[in-house]
Amino acid sequence: QRFSRCYKAWRSGKGSPSLGWKRCCHGEAGTSVTPEMRAFLEENTEVTSSGNLTPEIQLRLLTPRCRFWQEKLDSWPYGDPFWAIYWPGGQALSRYILDNPWIVNGKSVLDLGSGCGATAIAAVMSGASQVLANDIDPIAGMAMILNCELNHLNPFPITIRNMINSEVGDWDLIVLGDMFYDEQLADGLHQWLRKCMRTRPTQVLIGDPGRHEFLRHRIHRHLHKVVEYSLPEAARQENNGLTSSIVWSYQPSCSLESS
Repeated sequence: QRFSRCYKAWRSGKGSPSLGWKRCCHGEAGTSVTPEMRAFLEENTEVTSSGNLTPEIQLRLLTPRCRFWQEKLDSWPYGDPFWAIYWPGGQALSRYILDNPWIVNGKSVLDLGSGCGATAIAAVMSGASQVLANDIDPIAGMAMILNCELNHLNPFPITIRNMINSEVGDWDLIVLGDMFYDEQLADGLHQWLRKCMRTRPTQVLIGDPGRHEFLRHRIHRHLHKVVEYSLPEAARQENNGLTSSIVWSYQPSCSLESS
């Protein structure tokens, strides 16, 4: 199966990557990239800031002009590079933060499932006092470092451990985009986020373009729509019919705690 076909299926909500598409690692990512990995990523990704909601942010992404776009999935020598796609939920979160810097200014922010790191970058650009990016794929962590460099930022801390069901951190804001593609993962996220909000008054923002798995999950009854963005034409074409992306505020009701 070619990466481009798998990518389009997930974009449209007709398919989901398995929970094993990333290598699950534990620990902290470094603040540097080996020369070999830097060369590999620079050769096989494209620097772009167009066709998405945040032209202010430059990113190294896998695009149709890249060699591996038309290769079979198993030809990529690392965990499948879904971190190299700027998913629409992340685009909406990043746009919202850039347009409303007060959301993060002077605050601590956890970007869960950070992928390319765009939302974490938006938080730094908007004045967050502390940012932690989390993605369990170590290659994603390395790519985030390169993306920080592209945007003239010092790399923020990156963790590659699975944070779901981990101890709750002291975060003012947790952001996550495009994470509700699998029921088991969605259940774990729902429970962990609810635990976070019981521990301290943490704000949670979720970005999603309206995938079926997200809309039908029980977490949806705890969400309040914040803003909806119309996707650029290029993003619409890539998303197979998805035309917008929404930022939701997660506000679990005490009366629905068992939901």
